[in-house]
Amino acid sequence: MVSFNDWSDEAKANVNGHMLCLVTLRNGHDAVAQEKAVETLPDHYAAPEQVAYVFERLGKEAAAKYLRQKLPTKPSLRSGDLGEIFAMEYIEERTNFSAPVRRLRWRDHREMAMRGDDAIGLLPGVEERPINFLKVEAKSEAALTTRTVTNARGALDNDGGLPSQHALAFIADRLREMGEEALSGDILKAQLVDGIAAAQVQHLLFTFSGNDPSNFLRADLNGCGYAIPQSCVGLRIANHQDFIRKVFAEVFGE
Repeated sequence: MVSFNDWSDEAKANVNGHMLCLVTLRNGHDAVAQEKAVETLPDHYAAPEQVAYVFERLGKEAAAKYLRQKLPTKPSLRSGDLGEIFAMEYIEERTNFSAPVRRLRWRDHREMAMRGDDAIGLLPGVEERPINFLKVEAKSEAALTTRTVTNARGALDNDGGLPSQHALAFIADRLREMGEEALSGDILKAQLVDGIAAAQVQHLLFTFSGNDPSNFLRADLNGCGYAIPQSCVGLRIANHQDFIRKVFAEVFGE
């Protein structure tokens, strides 16, 4: 966990009937935020049990090399990955949804961006309520722009605002491999048999930037309709680029 409570302050507001949340690095807590990110980042690229297996069979150096080979070297990919990781950690720490599938573990190549929905949060069904989904789009930029937020909103609106069929099948497959057969089955049943209604879906637009995202996200929410509940979360770390560089440098052993 990145433990947002340990190093950030949060301010929430209702905008056009939707939720705007601003998460800001607390003064003097740069080192804490960096430490938590360094601790959390490896888990999103490789399953701990796999790293442990390599360590036990081949030793510490081999395990470190195994992990390093999964980390991107391009600054733009590192930025995007950390934005997605922060988004998934936010889901786990601050919402009722879970994000059990770390999709970066299945990247085709460490220097290639992944396609499709950035993340899908899951809220298992209970009694008469079917399974619910949180469709997530994450963006990371040193200086957030209107264009970036507009592109993120377009991605959320794709497929009628519902999670993509590819993303659902991917998550269901990974969950079954993880032994979560019941949850995997619920996703497949919703996707292939029952259908997914807008009432089962929420959207989260998550940004990670060095500049203040509030005006961009507020404008976005003011343009949203009401068929699907919307949340915009803006994480601001002023030294955005330097923060990313330090986190990956420590994990990478640079």
